[in-house]
Amino acid sequence: MSLHDDLLLAQRLADAAGDAIRPFFRARYETDFKSDDSPVTQADRAAEAAMRAILEKERPADGIIGEEYGATREQAERVWVLDPIDGTRSFIAGRPIFGTLIGLTQASWPVLGIIDQPITKERWAGLTGQETTLNGRPVRTRRCRQLADAIVASTGPQYFPGCTGEHFSMLARDCRDTLWGGDCYNYALLASGHVDLVIEAGLKLHDLAALVPVVEGAGGRMCDWNGDPLTHDSDGNVVALGDPARLDDVLEALHAGHEGH
Repeated sequence: MSLHDDLLLAQRLADAAGDAIRPFFRARYETDFKSDDSPVTQADRAAEAAMRAILEKERPADGIIGEEYGATREQAERVWVLDPIDGTRSFIAGRPIFGTLIGLTQASWPVLGIIDQPITKERWAGLTGQETTLNGRPVRTRRCRQLADAIVASTGPQYFPGCTGEHFSMLARDCRDTLWGGDCYNYALLASGHVDLVIEAGLKLHDLAALVPVVEGAGGRMCDWNGDPLTHDSDGNVVALGDPARLDDVLEALHAGHEGH
């Protein structure tokens, strides 16, 4: 089984998820709230169920970790990591800046990722050792000569727990502009060269696994706030850069906020 075969399967998973999601977009449906007060809709559950059914049939030995239905065979060498709707609040509000995330990890390392926007029908696909594509065409991140030129994006200030918001503010003040909202769509825009940085705190594995191959296959870099690669064991504090040359600048700005803590 090659990674190319896995990518073809991942494309089919994205098709199935999109087919499950589109009938609910800007429609009437039930919304529940989880214990952490995050929303979940019928569309989230339908999309993940559709993907899991395909994986159980075609990759029965692989593990699955999904946001809505938990973990199955999570100790397997190969694990599919699914977030049916990353950005559920945007979905509920009728904003097409959410996405379906499909990742594959081997020995805890992300090797394949898809960010799929099923309404605009934009699909970014990343695979270790290959160029990231948007709807089949290669995309590249852009260069950023200095932090003062950078556009930094993040989902929202409310997602920085404790003093992490202060650390983000230390970085943002050195950047040209800050954009709020967007969830996984920000990373897709970074891969296509429209955004320079994405900074998040407290992400779960299903939030980040698919992003790494997409960003890095486009020439960018993803790591945690210490500069270490992202794996199953990462703490969820994430840096994505379009221009890896700016990594030291970003980490220095982030850690300026650690003084006194």
